This record gives sequence, C-alpha cells and structure tokens, in this order.
Amino acid sequence: MTIYTTMPMELVFEGIHEQPGPYVSVQVGDVRLQIEALSPGIGRIVRLMDGPLDAYLRPELTPGTVVAYGPSAP
Repeated sequence: MTIYTTMPMELVFEGIHEQPGPYVSVQVGDVRLQIEALSPGIGRIVRLMDGPLDAYLRPELTPGTVVAYGPSAP
C-alpha cells in the first residue's frame, strides 16, 4: 500500500495500534445502531447497522452524535 500525503506519518498512523470500543448494538425504533460506550447509559454513535434508507438522512443519527441508551433512555 502506498500513501501519498503531505501530513507527517505520526499523524497519519496515530492510534493504529489502539483497540477500538467497547461497542454495543442498540435498537432505537426501527434502526439498529452501533454505539461506542462512553459511560454507563451514554454512548457515541459509530454507525447505523440496519434500518430504512431515510434513517441515514436523520441528523440525530449521525455518526459521532452522543446519545443515551439502555432501559432508562427516552
């Protein structure tokens, strides 16, 4: 693999050896999300795993959005 970039290699490969996660799969209505747990009941959306096509256009389901999940979530 060849990478052509003007960025320093330290920035390009930053975090390459770190383990991501922990991830949790959560069903929100008709959409299944992959959430990265930040604290109990709070997580950041990593990706939409399954759902209707219009769910991908909903701004509240954008990857990177912090959401509440679990039994106490609204």
